[in-house]
Amino acid sequence: MDIHTNIPLKNYLTMKIGGNARFMTEVHSREELAAVCENAKSKNIPIFIIGGGSNVIARDEGYEGLVIRIRIPGFEIISEDDSSTTIRIGAGENWDSVVKRSVDMKLSGIEAMSGIPGTAGATPIQNVGAYGQEIADTLQSLEAYDLETKSFVTMQNSECGFSYRDSIFRSSSAGRYIITSITIVLSKYMPKPPFYDSLQRYLDEKQIKIFTPDIIRNTVLEIRKDKLPDPAVQPSAGSFFKNAIVDKWQAEQLKPSYPDMPMFEMADGRFKIPTGWLIEKTGLKGQLINGMRISPNNALVLINESAHSYDELAKARDEITIKIRDMFRIQIEQEPLEM
Repeated sequence: MDIHTNIPLKNYLTMKIGGNARFMTEVHSREELAAVCENAKSKNIPIFIIGGGSNVIARDEGYEGLVIRIRIPGFEIISEDDSSTTIRIGAGENWDSVVKRSVDMKLSGIEAMSGIPGTAGATPIQNVGAYGQEIADTLQSLEAYDLETKSFVTMQNSECGFSYRDSIFRSSSAGRYIITSITIVLSKYMPKPPFYDSLQRYLDEKQIKIFTPDIIRNTVLEIRKDKLPDPAVQPSAGSFFKNAIVDKWQAEQLKPSYPDMPMFEMADGRFKIPTGWLIEKTGLKGQLINGMRISPNNALVLINESAHSYDELAKARDEITIKIRDMFRIQIEQEPLEM
């Protein structure tokens, strides 16, 4: 296991900005992870974890610590019965490859999360989701290395504190656990409509009336091809903003002024408002701000056309958030993590 020094983070993050990491290494097993973490902790060197680098933003000053790239493999069927199959997946596995493999096995539960970049181990951190599915729906448990106790722990779904694009791994326990594997339970039954609104509309337009995991996967990939740029071609971090969450009273205040504003009631009584819609209403969709292009196809996506610094990205982000706050009195949040 090699540890490299002064590594440009922009070469490992899909937004293609950021300074240098003081140290960087890859780990391919639980044992390697434990060893490198104990060594770093003994020298008081901070640790930051990345998978595919698609949901992380680095600052211009870089990271004065050790960046660990998780490459732990694994795809193992743990158990199955007449209705479901339980699979343990290494944290370093490419997420879309995991989805494809499960779809090839005719299993459902994660097919709508096709095309999401990154690794399997990153999915619980922000409770990754798309088109009506999220990892919290299928995750049974996960294994992680606990930096405080220097031991491996198994955490059940109920211990992860999942909520919309959030978990304890990016809130109350941020930086404590390093996920090494996830265990998910997938269904042997076919997906059933109605599906997520935009997905259902596309299926209806194409007059698709038979629903299998591979049909849903292929449909989602088609939708994403038009709406989300390939970060390997156009540098981005995917959806840069979370959808807005507002209390019921605020939703009721907004509706008379914006009767066409889409709102979706959540289980806790609050309402989710698509941030892409909010950005469109400000007139910023498609505009270039400090080298960052607000995608003309999906206003949630910031494409790095010519920005070379975190400062340029931050100014573009702040201009968008301020305009939305001033127009709607809604404070939107950035989705990617920052190191």
